[in-house]
Amino acid sequence: MKKYVTTWGNAVSIADRRPENYAKNLTLRYPIRPMFDGDRLKLTFDNFCGTEPVTISRIYVADSADSGRGIVEETNTQVTFDNGCGSVTIPAGEAAVSDAVCFPVRRGNDISVSMYFEEFTLMRSAVLITGPLSKGYYAVGDHAQRGMLPLELTRNTNWFYFLSNVEIETEGADRAVVCYGDSITSQAWPDYLTLRLFQEDIAHTAIVRRAASGTRILRQYDNITYESYGLKGSIRFPREARVSGADTVIIQHGINDIIHPVGVEVNPFRPWSDLPTADDLIRGLQQYICQAREYGLAVYIGTLLPIYGWRTYEPFRDELRCAVNEWIRRTPEIDGCIDFDRALCDSVNPAAFAQGYDSGDHLHPSDSAYERMAAEVPEILLRHKEK
Repeated sequence: MKKYVTTWGNAVSIADRRPENYAKNLTLRYPIRPMFDGDRLKLTFDNFCGTEPVTISRIYVADSADSGRGIVEETNTQVTFDNGCGSVTIPAGEAAVSDAVCFPVRRGNDISVSMYFEEFTLMRSAVLITGPLSKGYYAVGDHAQRGMLPLELTRNTNWFYFLSNVEIETEGADRAVVCYGDSITSQAWPDYLTLRLFQEDIAHTAIVRRAASGTRILRQYDNITYESYGLKGSIRFPREARVSGADTVIIQHGINDIIHPVGVEVNPFRPWSDLPTADDLIRGLQQYICQAREYGLAVYIGTLLPIYGWRTYEPFRDELRCAVNEWIRRTPEIDGCIDFDRALCDSVNPAAFAQGYDSGDHLHPSDSAYERMAAEVPEILLRHKEK
């Protein structure tokens, strides 16, 4: 029995507010690595954070070529909406799911989604992601059907606009694991987890990232200076955890609640009143658990990573982090703890990253640390569970 399962996805958050946030006569191209075989696709384009309608003039899917800047032209297939319309207008705050697209995909063979925006478009619903499988391109002009984006008119981008979900009609055994979190998850470890599936020949599973930089469990910033830090958990989680074909969620979230507050005398938007207690954060995680259970998901939580040396580091922040981590390690409310903290911390000073695991800012892991995080995910979580 076949079903639609998400093979790739992103959160939808708020792009950094800049004067040039409107674009016109622009092509976006995003390479995607499918995790399943199938012959039909559905794509979701989301304007959840937009404040006005967005029109995408033309959308195509094709086999990728030349690291994703190019496509195999003879495979280029138009994506339609509402039973055949070649363009789509998405109201503010809403999403649009395409018609089913007849397009053969094979596990591990990259495809590319190309979008063309003819008129001025508010480029607000977006998320910033990085990693070996997370890259995109934008080009000036209409090149959505072109085999190779012109080098002189093209730049790389790690901002993913509007495209939030790719589903494949596939076999009943296929399923998805959701990785939910903040900038640590919007960076490389979910990509390395996907690569691990190929290295260990683990089939039937897709890793779907739902992460947005700067986000907190309990708060969000309602000002244009920090609005790109994203939406709070009570808004994000109900939208992002419900993924077609998903049976498991890995949550790694909460460090920004701890490190952001500095007092209004330092930053008018970061009052001390935003600083949670350990119980506050635990209740936020418990809300995630409760919602995940409603969606039929197994729940794994990753411990919060070291912060020693980060620009707002204070011992009381680390005590708060450790208190939350101890609850994650001990609680019977979840299916398992993934102890990222112990995997990456220094054996002498556990408040700090181990040598080679710090990106340099003392908050985000290095590339090798992201690979280690992917290795820490239990194999049993990644393999298909027979019903």
